[in-house]
Amino acid sequence: MGQDKYVAYVSTYTHGDKHGIKIYDVDMDKGRFEEKDRVEITNSSYVSISHNRRYLYSITDFGVESYEIQKDGGLKMLNYAPINGMRGCYVSTDYTDKYLFVAGYHDGKLTILKLLEDGSIGEITDEIYHRGLGTIAERNFRPHINCARMTHDNKYLLVADQGMDRVNVYRFDAERGKVKLEDILRCEMESGPRHIKISKDGRFIYIVHEWKCFIDVYSYEDRDNDPVFEKIQTVETVKNSRGSNNASSALSFSADYKYLLSSNAGDNSVVIYTVDEETGLLKKRLCLPISGEYPKDADLFPNNKFLVSLNHETNDMTFFHVNLEKGTLIMNGPEVKVDVPNCIVFHKLEQ
Repeated sequence: MGQDKYVAYVSTYTHGDKHGIKIYDVDMDKGRFEEKDRVEITNSSYVSISHNRRYLYSITDFGVESYEIQKDGGLKMLNYAPINGMRGCYVSTDYTDKYLFVAGYHDGKLTILKLLEDGSIGEITDEIYHRGLGTIAERNFRPHINCARMTHDNKYLLVADQGMDRVNVYRFDAERGKVKLEDILRCEMESGPRHIKISKDGRFIYIVHEWKCFIDVYSYEDRDNDPVFEKIQTVETVKNSRGSNNASSALSFSADYKYLLSSNAGDNSVVIYTVDEETGLLKKRLCLPISGEYPKDADLFPNNKFLVSLNHETNDMTFFHVNLEKGTLIMNGPEVKVDVPNCIVFHKLEQ
C-alpha cells in the first residue's frame, strides 16, 4: 500500500468565472496543489461531503446541487434542488446521510431536504424562518443563519444565528425530516456566532464568534432524552481591540481531530489550538499571518505538516510548512491564484 492520495475541493464565487468549484490534486510531500478539474456552478459559497464520503453537496444561486465523487476525485453531477428561499451559505448532512440542511444567511431560513439512496436531493421536508430583532442595528437587525450542524447522536440540529447572537437547538425527527425548537444557547451580545464544529467523540461543541473573535467550548450530553450543554471555556482567536476590523472566519479540525483551526480577517492570520480529547479544552499553539487578505477559510493538510489559506480579497491560496510542536509557519512556495475562494474540503481517494 502506497501513501494515501487526496484531492481538495475549493468553492468560489463566480465573478466572471462560471466554474464555482475547483478540484486540485494534493501533493502531500510538497504541500502544494495542482489543478485537476473545474466544475461549472454559480457562486458556490459552501461545499460539504456526505459522511459516507460518496457525495458532495454545494450551495448555488438557485438552491443546492449534488455530485457523486468519482474514484479519481472528479465530480459527476446528480441533480439540483430549489430551497424555496434566497441563496444559502452553508450545507451539511445528518449522520445517516438521509437529510440535507441548508443555512440561509440572507433570509434567516433553515431548509431541510430529503436525500435519496443514490445521493441525489429530494423534496423539502421542513422550512424554518428565524424571527426577531438582533443587537447590531446597522447590520444584524434581523436573523442571519450561518451554520447548521447535527450532533453526532443524530438527535439535535445546532443552528448558529449570527444576527440574533444565539444557537438554536432543534430536536430532529429522523422519520419525517422535521425539527422542533428544544433549547437556545444564548451567546454574548454582538458576538456573531458563525461556525460550529463537534469533537470526534461528539462530547464537545465549538462555536466561533465572528465579531468578537472568540471560541466558546461546550460540553454536550443527551441526558434522559434531554440535551444538556455546559459552557466550559472561552478562548480568543485574535486580539479585538476597540476600533479594529478583525473578524473570525471559518473553523476546522485537523483530520485526526487533535487540532482546531480558525482564520481571522482584518488581522489576516490563522490560529491553531491543540485539543485535549479528554476535557475538550483548547490551548493555543500559534497565531501567525497568512500572507493574504481576508482568509475566509484555512485548513491543515491531512498529515498536519502543511497549511493552506483561502484569501478571499487577494484572490489566492497561500501555502505554509507548519511545525505544530514549535508553533511555526513558514511560507511554502508562491501563492496560487483563485478568484474569491470560500471554503476547502480535503477528500481521501479510494486506493
